[in-house]
Amino acid sequence: MDTNCLLVVVPKKSPFRWIYDALLEGKIEWVVTTEILAEYEELLARFYSDDYADLILKVLINLPNVVKINPISFNWLLIDRDPDDNKFVDAYVASNSDAIITNDHHFQILKSIPFPIVNCIKLADFKI
Repeated sequence: MDTNCLLVVVPKKSPFRWIYDALLEGKIEWVVTTEILAEYEELLARFYSDDYADLILKVLINLPNVVKINPISFNWLLIDRDPDDNKFVDAYVASNSDAIITNDHHFQILKSIPFPIVNCIKLADFKI
């Protein structure tokens, strides 16, 4: 889950809140790395509050269906326009995930890269 999508799925009144609720109910797995969690925390605090960021991070860290990985050997560097987005690609490849959920246009470059194949889904198109 790209950070911008996370910011949209956590508010209780969001039309995409069902995704976060599905995570809380154990219906989906969510892959994170230390770097991804740090970005989540930074942007949640910026857009909402430090306390809210703390709460969401504690939930993510403690849920058994949030898969924590360390993709040290995976540095694909496939997104050159916004290299910071590569952490999501590396986590995807290292975890053999089904998809990256993102609305970020920088991920579009992945459609033209033959290997590794990276499946990106827009938030509105995500279904379980």
